[in-house]
Amino acid sequence: MSSTAGVNYLNEFKGIKSWLYTLDHKRIGVMYLFGVMISFLLGGIFAVVIRLELMSPGMDIITADTYNQMFTLHGAVMIFLFIIPAIPAAIGNFVLPLMIGAKDVAFPRLNLTSWYIYIIGAVFALYSIVAGAVDTGWTFYAPYSTTTSTAVISMTLGAFILGFSSIFTGVNFIATVHKLRAPGMTWFKMPLMVWALYATAVIQILATPVLGITLVLLILERAFGIGIFDAAMGGDPVLFQHFFWFYSHPAVYIMVLPGMGIISELIATFSQKKIFGYKLIAYSSMAIALISFLVWGHHMFTSGQSELAAVVFSFLTFFVGIPSGVKMFNWMATMYKGRIKLDAPMLWAMSFMFLFAIGGFTGIMLGAISIDIHMHDTYFVVAHFHYTMMGGTVIAFFGGLHYWWPKIWGRMYNETLAKWSAILVFVGFNMTFFTQFFLGSQGMPRRYYNYLDKFQPLHAFSSYGSWVLAAGFVLMAVYLIHSLFKGEKAPENPWGSLTLEWQTQSPPIHHNFENDVVLDHDPYDYDTRMVIDDKLIKKEDTEG
Repeated sequence: MSSTAGVNYLNEFKGIKSWLYTLDHKRIGVMYLFGVMISFLLGGIFAVVIRLELMSPGMDIITADTYNQMFTLHGAVMIFLFIIPAIPAAIGNFVLPLMIGAKDVAFPRLNLTSWYIYIIGAVFALYSIVAGAVDTGWTFYAPYSTTTSTAVISMTLGAFILGFSSIFTGVNFIATVHKLRAPGMTWFKMPLMVWALYATAVIQILATPVLGITLVLLILERAFGIGIFDAAMGGDPVLFQHFFWFYSHPAVYIMVLPGMGIISELIATFSQKKIFGYKLIAYSSMAIALISFLVWGHHMFTSGQSELAAVVFSFLTFFVGIPSGVKMFNWMATMYKGRIKLDAPMLWAMSFMFLFAIGGFTGIMLGAISIDIHMHDTYFVVAHFHYTMMGGTVIAFFGGLHYWWPKIWGRMYNETLAKWSAILVFVGFNMTFFTQFFLGSQGMPRRYYNYLDKFQPLHAFSSYGSWVLAAGFVLMAVYLIHSLFKGEKAPENPWGSLTLEWQTQSPPIHHNFENDVVLDHDPYDYDTRMVIDDKLIKKEDTEG
């Protein structure tokens, strides 16, 4: 028996100070997890209120001004406080060092600093909610954002501060992957989740400063009347859109790429099969990181940019679909003839593949100039965005949360309720957002408070779907919280995975592993290795 039996990162040090001053990547990941989940709850409440208001035309429960603030806060909170940090900062912080056999990240103090910066940015965002809110939409488009009386400065300052947290996390992950891999772990023996986090870190470092500078310019213009984006003062509002989307389209992949990394782990583990096309999936992560910087103009087909620029951005938009398609094909090929186990994390993974395929396909549709101009600023775009961001990133996040939950807390959750939660979220999500494709194609503009009577049945059905969606998340909260107190003790490796984080106790000890880790197999060698009673053995040893 291990000399550290019963002692783990959760109980080795006690007291609130041991958490506030911790340099342990696992504890910092858990603190991020609490932060992003509170943000998800807040953003979700805003979403439910929006859908309630849209049940019928005219005023139902909130005024038009409050509605504008609600959808802006829903977007800003969900994007900047939840989706962007959810997988890299929360799950990534916990699993990345474990997956490469390291004791911690390269810069533990910088890691803790990143979390405090995240909290400071969140405080500014929350302050802006009580100080007049914001009604610009989460894109803060100029010149309206320079003239509205709402709390634009505090909200954009919050987003600016949050950017530093994102950059520091990216720097830490790149240094960790380069310098702290276990002996024997070459680049092509890294789990695909690590490749995804690495590619994400590259985007975080290169793209985030552009948004930071843009928001500073917006604050300066609003505070001192400097004519940068407002045409009335000699500025150019289209310049704001160029700056904003140069960051925000790569930011889509800051959100989606780590989600794709999670799906690679789930598909391989629950298919118990060597992943198909490992190098292609790894290369496609880096290709997405590169190409994502070249497609921002497809958000601006109606802004008056030149026809040549529009054609080039349209072509590049089609091009960026290729590496995503490579991943989808390889995941399906991995599942083919695999020993598929339909545990809850696998249901989330299959849900991701279905929903993200729709999000990706409609993204290609919107990359066609003729369709985009027709659908621009309609509910079709809202539906596409949510199929990509929520159907992609959020579904993957919850798949990863269920997958690593036993490792994080050392407790198992109720599997039956977890499956029902995944099913409810899938059904509720499609009721809510697939309906909006029809609304958009019939001409319903997005962000409108009031609408024509002919749209009411579809809006009502979409709102009913949001209730089913919310029920799925409430059920999830119930059984996950219950598991913390009453859940069965988790074994080291409940899913039979071959990656390194499952070769230490659940929850892990403070320094992750009892002994130095030396890797002697690939992360997906399911054709030669298997796990029996938490022990990793070669299949040939079980034969004869």
